[in-house]
Amino acid sequence: MHDDPHIDATDPSDLTQRHSVPPAEPTAAADPSAPVSPMDAAATNASTEPERVPGSWTPTSDRYTPAPETRSEWARSWDDAPPVTPERWYEPAPTPAATAVPTSTSRDNGRGGGGGTLLAAALLAAVLASGGTVLALNAAGALDRPVAAVTTPQSTNAGAIQPVSIDESSATIAVATNVSPAVVKIRVTGAADTGNQGVIPPTGVGSGVIFNSNGWILTNHHVVEGGEKFDVELKDGRMLSGTVYGIDTLTDLAIVKVDATGLPTAAIGQSDALKVGELVIAIGSPLGTYSNSVTSGIVSAKGRSITTDNNEQLTNLIQTDAAINPGNSGGPLLDAGGNVIGINTAIASNSNGIGFAIPIDVARPIMDQAVAGQPLTRPYMGIHFVSITRQIADQQKLPVNVGALVGGVDQNGDPVTGVEPGKPADQGGIKDGDIIVSINDKVIDEEHPLDATLAQFSPGDTVDVKILRDGASMTLKVTLGTRPAGL
Repeated sequence: MHDDPHIDATDPSDLTQRHSVPPAEPTAAADPSAPVSPMDAAATNASTEPERVPGSWTPTSDRYTPAPETRSEWARSWDDAPPVTPERWYEPAPTPAATAVPTSTSRDNGRGGGGGTLLAAALLAAVLASGGTVLALNAAGALDRPVAAVTTPQSTNAGAIQPVSIDESSATIAVATNVSPAVVKIRVTGAADTGNQGVIPPTGVGSGVIFNSNGWILTNHHVVEGGEKFDVELKDGRMLSGTVYGIDTLTDLAIVKVDATGLPTAAIGQSDALKVGELVIAIGSPLGTYSNSVTSGIVSAKGRSITTDNNEQLTNLIQTDAAINPGNSGGPLLDAGGNVIGINTAIASNSNGIGFAIPIDVARPIMDQAVAGQPLTRPYMGIHFVSITRQIADQQKLPVNVGALVGGVDQNGDPVTGVEPGKPADQGGIKDGDIIVSINDKVIDEEHPLDATLAQFSPGDTVDVKILRDGASMTLKVTLGTRPAGL
């Protein structure tokens, strides 16, 4: 094909526009009236009472405590308390709660001396142990390290709603507010012959975006195709009559004109700088009913090629998961700044979240032509080429892994000449076997194929074509011609 990559006709990815554990048995409780010696009581408490958390309060009355059950791994992973950071190093020690000192009884007085001695010995051992730890840490230099600052989160009232700031949400809101006035609904009425029922007017609905305040609207070719009457509805409720200024011979684009001035417009961005994963917003009239609907998603991929339901080949498309439905066609795909970076044009059949948009860089030349009152035309070099991939480079032992190899094959797979005699490429000195690596310093690669790059220029433009020939690099000047109708 002309100025297009060779597309495999057998590509199958045709797309259209469109568990309770019973409680443990309690053990027999001891007779509360039986006398219990202090030693027995201490032994009983040591064997039956759970370990107490320092500072916690424990009832003194007798109570039943079931034996703990072994928990599963998932219970431990969710329920176990996190380890406590040593207070002395990082956090201020909490003020201990005041504890009442029990009054000594006669039984206490009888054993007081031994208890005091044990307590004093325990305290002395603790002090000596901590002192040894401090000496060891000091010798190691650990105590000389700076103390890490810990930020303690501020407490909030239970149940109070806390404000959350999300930049992505804010961007979507801003884009919807600023751009929606420039998005229109286009109701198309045509005529269809239904045989015995005669000619009746079928109606279709699409979307569009105003790119010039003097009534210039960018939409899809398939939205206006076959239409005879075009009613353009603005967000403010105005209904304007439109006419088709022209259609694009290369892509599924068209320009509609309404007789009005001072209309709200959308800013035109640059699709070439888009990154996969970048936030995008789609605005349009899905199903022709829900005007100015806003959806958001990301750039899923770039440089996609599809075959529509009418067997039309569309290449170099932006893939997005922003919801696109019938009726969204012709509406804008925008970046987080509210700039138009694509025109929504198709969805994958039997899919969820696979939509496609025509890059705005491809549309810009015909937009400029329309505003200037010129016919919509596309540039032409007159060459057949194959987009180079690593596989092709390995098979043909090419010096580069990207670029456009001049040459091609016909429908039977037979080689054909890459340069048409007398056409701009031939006149500029391009030959079969040349590898086009850039045009006006725009590098040709998988995300920027030759046909998409050429589409950013207009007929009559003279461009610098950098090529590789027999391993040598050279730059040729080529004046672009006009793409013939039907190509």
